[in-house]
Amino acid sequence: MERASRYTKGVLHIARSIPKDKLRLIVFDLDGTLIDSRADLTSSINAMLRYFKRAALPEDVVASFIGNGATMLVRRSLGDPVDEKFVSEAVEYFLSYYREHKLDHTYVYDGVFHVLEQLRTRYGAALQMAVLSNKPENPSREICDALLLKPYFFQVYGGNSFSTKKPDPEGLLTLIAEAGVAAEETLMIGDTDVDILTARNAGAWALGCKFGLSPHTLEYAMPDCLVDSPHDWSAALL
Repeated sequence: MERASRYTKGVLHIARSIPKDKLRLIVFDLDGTLIDSRADLTSSINAMLRYFKRAALPEDVVASFIGNGATMLVRRSLGDPVDEKFVSEAVEYFLSYYREHKLDHTYVYDGVFHVLEQLRTRYGAALQMAVLSNKPENPSREICDALLLKPYFFQVYGGNSFSTKKPDPEGLLTLIAEAGVAAEETLMIGDTDVDILTARNAGAWALGCKFGLSPHTLEYAMPDCLVDSPHDWSAALL
């Protein structure tokens, strides 16, 4: 299908314009969408690699592995070993280290709070917001709490909240049901193809964030809209 693309107020529209006035639920990814956690994830991965006497990895390489949950992040960082017991031990070490260092350098992207306030002011109770991450649930919630994001969301789910992870739509469909809205009234915002595919699999709208940790994966995922920064969410949604 031929795609019509155009820039408007910093927003690149692809294929479809999001029906902003009909949205009743916005679900955000966490890493690379609301927060920049690249440094802390990299230091935790490299701590794990050092423990197992492996060479450290550059930050950009680790960032390219993020998006499919902790196990896949560790597996990719280790070069996809076949020894599952070794992978499990490595994941356990990584998570243990990350729990203690997850907020050393992680911060909320500039513009996020401003747009969240705008959305809350504009739509009030008519719009609900939530977080769906592939990061484990406890650190996801602790990060949202510590960085003062929690009050904006009625729910924060992680990669171990369900039997499946994104891009399986189970988590997003659960949030849609809990919010009491329809899939076509729902928008998923994320920085990887995993988030876009999750939205597609649930029948929801999808917005991609080019400023995130793995923007290269968005090229062929075909989100409904692409933005360069959280500030551009205003142009897309307000």
